[in-house]
Amino acid sequence: MTGSRKVTVSTDARGHTAGWADAELETPAPPCPDPTAAAFFDVDNTMMQGASIYWFARGLAARKYFTTGDLARFAWQQARFRLLATEHAGDMSQAKEAALAFVEGWRVDDVERLAEEIFDELMAPRIWAGTRRLAQRHLDAGERVWLVSAAPVEIGRVIATRLGLTGAVGTVAEVVDGAYTGRLVGDLMHGPAKAEAVGQLAAVEGLDLSRCAAYSDSANDLPMLSAVGRAVAINPDGTLLRQARQRGWEVRDFRTGRRAVKIAVPSTAAAGLLAGAVSAGLALHRRRRAV
Repeated sequence: MTGSRKVTVSTDARGHTAGWADAELETPAPPCPDPTAAAFFDVDNTMMQGASIYWFARGLAARKYFTTGDLARFAWQQARFRLLATEHAGDMSQAKEAALAFVEGWRVDDVERLAEEIFDELMAPRIWAGTRRLAQRHLDAGERVWLVSAAPVEIGRVIATRLGLTGAVGTVAEVVDGAYTGRLVGDLMHGPAKAEAVGQLAAVEGLDLSRCAAYSDSANDLPMLSAVGRAVAINPDGTLLRQARQRGWEVRDFRTGRRAVKIAVPSTAAAGLLAGAVSAGLALHRRRRAV
């Protein structure tokens, strides 16, 4: 990857921290006729089938960073968390701890290189064509389009770059001398944190949220959806579908077959647990290389 890898970090008066990164596009973006308008897209089950961290882990497993048995075990734990709807404070705390371990000691360049390879292999075929068209409509109108994900912001930027979008808002991991320390800057980009981050980005970029749109599949993103002028439920879960109908929001469903089934990917909290599996795999890989 060429170009700057700078991540912008902003903290509001209440101490909430968000990070965002411009996508590294080969050609400049078209002029923006309405500089105050933008669109924000959730990633997991909204822009792509499944969770980006899951497919990232699948790619690492294929590269022998850990076993497919480890992957299957943690995928089952993800499914259990979604079915039991256990995304409570304690679970998010565990997810944060797992996320801390996930990147410790790894160089940003290596994670971005792996993310690029794995996107091309596993994520690109799972991008929802319908959601991608919606994003393109905003781009064609000269509006900026940002991904908003709990994944590390560097991984979000890789996805945004591959899709030709403006950039990504994501979880910020502390980096010192080009390597992750294992500490987060702020909290996981989840639930209310997404709405706060979008608000911070709007302040920095001069956006009018009433002229912006947001897209998500999950009721966890109700704060973000409620913060903008136009909310769209994409492949919605049951709670979000009910809320969308009550509030008169647009609903788009690009799933086929068993529409309520989501592919390989549950909740953000559970994805944090999967990050723990990835962390264990990376540690094992480092030990093997050291032998």
